[in-house]
Amino acid sequence: MAAVSKSVASMKVGETAVISGFTDEHLSVKLLEMGLLPGTVVRFNFSAPLGDPICVNISGFDLSLRLEEASTIIILD
Repeated sequence: MAAVSKSVASMKVGETAVISGFTDEHLSVKLLEMGLLPGTVVRFNFSAPLGDPICVNISGFDLSLRLEEASTIIILD
């Protein structure tokens, strides 16, 4: 049975996880520059009233991401 990978977009409010990689090679460059590095802990803070964008905490700062971007960030529980 293959393991199902989770993304930041599937996290719940208050949940934390460790970034393990990315699914989009081109977008990953932008995300890496924003501090979303593999091995870093990410915490889901909240989402906008309509669900997009979301706010995550990474390395002590809050970052707003579109759900499309967040769905390319693979996490470990």
